[in-house]
Amino acid sequence: MEPVHAAFIGLGNMGYPMAGHLAKAGHTVTVYNRTRTKAEAWVAEHGRSLADSPAGAARGAAIVFTCVGNDADLRSVVLGETGVLAGVEPGATFVDHSTVSAIVARELGELASAKGVGFLDAPVSGGQAGAENGQLTVMVGGDEAVFTAAEPVMQAYSRAVTLMGEVGAGQLTKMVNQICCVGILQGLAEAMNFATRAGLDGAKVVDVISKGAAQSWQMDNRAMTMLEDRFDFGFAVDWMRKDLAIVIEEARQNGALLPATALIEQFYAQLQGRGGGRWDNSALIRLLR
Repeated sequence: MEPVHAAFIGLGNMGYPMAGHLAKAGHTVTVYNRTRTKAEAWVAEHGRSLADSPAGAARGAAIVFTCVGNDADLRSVVLGETGVLAGVEPGATFVDHSTVSAIVARELGELASAKGVGFLDAPVSGGQAGAENGQLTVMVGGDEAVFTAAEPVMQAYSRAVTLMGEVGAGQLTKMVNQICCVGILQGLAEAMNFATRAGLDGAKVVDVISKGAAQSWQMDNRAMTMLEDRFDFGFAVDWMRKDLAIVIEEARQNGALLPATALIEQFYAQLQGRGGGRWDNSALIRLLR
């Protein structure tokens, strides 16, 4: 595809490599990050430009990406005199890769539409490793024509980009993803703890059961680190609990019953209470030891 002028706002563990893949694909990228030194490091590595505000980054861009922490963070970089919507121009596309509520996605979608800007809510799955390797899964909500135009650009850091429905559907799909992830992680934690207490060779157990029906991404990537009690990496407990709060609130609205998910959310609260907010979210096993 032809290179485009893109803006990327939010250079955290996910955004930094995602913006890097856009630059490597030949796109002109202007970045903004609240901690300026992070943006300066990105520019030093990729040779593009940085802006002093989200509005400045968005000005003149054909497509604007955001990837920040939560609803409040997203509103802070999108709204107001220095926000994305103050700088983005009619006809451009605004793609949000944050994991936030469907409520804020719809709110920003309406505001973008009123300005003549296409909007896609497009949370991602695959973790920091997926971002670094350009192998993220992107679940998208929005207009089909807007999606069709933006999808080739998102391919720079993705292995799958799928339109799930109207604005908000991307965030709802990410909620389903997180429900699945924590359920599998809790089961894996209990299984690895059981194997250890039964006197089995944990590595050998993982090797054999990963070839059968128990296999999962979490098993392939987190079983051994659970056994080794290593959690100084990956998707933090703080962020997973934030995501689960969004899930549980949405379930209150739509009537879905989430008994296991609600229980696991409290397990993450216990990990936070033990000072484990920055541990990888697979640290659930520590509550069993």
